[in-house]
Amino acid sequence: MADTDFTMDNQWLPFTPNRHFRKEPRVFVAADGMHFTTHDGRQVIDGISSLWCVGAGHNRAPIHEAIKRQLDTLDYATAFQASNDQAFRAAEMIAAMAPGDLNKVLFCNSGSEAADTSLKVALAYHRARGEGHRTLFIGRERGYHGVGFGGMSVGGIPANRKAFGTALLPRVDHLRFIHDPVHHAYIHHQEPEWKEDPLLELEQRILPLHDPSNVAAIIVEPVAGSAGWYLPPKGYLQRLREICDKHGILLIFDEVITGFGRMGTNFGADFYGVVPDMLNFAKCVTNGVIPLGGVICRDRLYDALMKTDAPEHVIEFFHGYTYSGHPVACAAAIATLELFQREQLFARAGEMGKVLGDAFHATFKGLPNVIGIRSMGLAAAVELAPLAGAPGKRAYDIFLDCFRQGALVRPAGDTVVIAPPYIVEKAHIDQLVNTLADSIRRHA
Repeated sequence: MADTDFTMDNQWLPFTPNRHFRKEPRVFVAADGMHFTTHDGRQVIDGISSLWCVGAGHNRAPIHEAIKRQLDTLDYATAFQASNDQAFRAAEMIAAMAPGDLNKVLFCNSGSEAADTSLKVALAYHRARGEGHRTLFIGRERGYHGVGFGGMSVGGIPANRKAFGTALLPRVDHLRFIHDPVHHAYIHHQEPEWKEDPLLELEQRILPLHDPSNVAAIIVEPVAGSAGWYLPPKGYLQRLREICDKHGILLIFDEVITGFGRMGTNFGADFYGVVPDMLNFAKCVTNGVIPLGGVICRDRLYDALMKTDAPEHVIEFFHGYTYSGHPVACAAAIATLELFQREQLFARAGEMGKVLGDAFHATFKGLPNVIGIRSMGLAAAVELAPLAGAPGKRAYDIFLDCFRQGALVRPAGDTVVIAPPYIVEKAHIDQLVNTLADSIRRHA
């Protein structure tokens, strides 16, 4: 490790094997466009949009200038009993981008907070309608909805549930996972078609077990991103919408990853043609520059909570955060969304997604230990056979090797994902894919 002006004695890194990190630190000190600069002066290409966040690439002047202007104008204002102009402007822009009558935006600070917020909205909505007995939530196996206790409860990530299971919400059930490794190991920009109906279990077991009248909401990611980019079966989300409508259940899409361009559209909801009752967002909304998240709700949810006999001074929905609608974060969001539109980056993401998918399937199929490839939108995953007795180690070792070769990729269990910024060029894709392919061969 090169000499640095910082010590690693105090920061506890999140979702990181800290003991190993100290032996082989990976510290970024600068970024521009598609690349990071490390503490020891190396250039590393950002193959994961820095955890799905940096859609427009790093160091974008319009976003930074908007933040500086806002800091000079209004640095912070309380979100309780008052608000700020940037929050109203950002909410208007976000609602205009959302499909259907998703028009009411509740701001928070992260995808984790968005998940918990949407669950609380669901409970409040049903209570306001006189159906307060609807308290059960349904998530999905291997789903990821952040690290709040609500999000972990409806989520299906085994490690979260193993570590914190004794404190999770009790009234939760889970749909089966959406991947068929036998018939759909290789998916290239197409929706997998199942011979069976993967939602039969929901209709024939889960809902009868709990009674549909007790279910508040079903929450899913349109594409299972954190688990390793798993695509929903053809017609799955449309059928889920129909089932929810039939039984008066709210449908929540967690679009922290798929929202704001990753699918080549505004949201995954647009890509699949399904309007949920709530849509959770974060990450790309500010290009990752400042934390901001939120929940976009359909009008009827807001209207139900506003139709109350309580005096006007009484708060209708007792929820929020100190930094909800932070003026600097909202200024960053406005500048980011304007930049996305001006440079037509969502359409570009859709176009470059096909290039990325082509490269994945042409390069990785047939390589040692490759057991699956999935591509859709500007993201693709290669699934690897695990090392005996050491699940996740093969992908982690390949991640480390790629970093040493100047490419940041993402390990998710025994899957490696590439999801670059929307400004990616074909040469960048070639570098990322070839670096990963070489590493897969070295770790055969």
